[in-house]
Amino acid sequence: MRRGFQNLTPEAEEGEIDITPMLDVVFIMLIFFIVTASFVKESGIEVNRPDANTSSAKPRANILIAINEGGEIWINKRKVEESQVRANIERLHAENPQGTVVVQADEEARTKTLVAVMDAARAAGVYDVSLATEEP
Repeated sequence: MRRGFQNLTPEAEEGEIDITPMLDVVFIMLIFFIVTASFVKESGIEVNRPDANTSSAKPRANILIAINEGGEIWINKRKVEESQVRANIERLHAENPQGTVVVQADEEARTKTLVAVMDAARAAGVYDVSLATEEP
């Protein structure tokens, strides 16, 4: 063992740095972050949600429906007609039967559209329907 170190020149000792252990750690950390990441679902548009003092987080919401101030309905980044809401909710609910519906209605949206979306959700078999709000 001692004999091997005597043969190295000073240039050879300084020139070689083994980065394999560092790459192993980086790949393990990358895999950890990919596996543990939670991906945020978006409805497709940004709405001004009304304020509510008693709002609480909904941890398992997977069907997000947005209604903008013009009455347009958006699901999974696609604009859908009011008559197509039920079919879209049924399809998304079939993919994840334990998921819930969260309606992100703009504070200027019409109540008629909001009620129609909530009715469509219940007609599709999803009775856990929530409204998204902002904390003041």
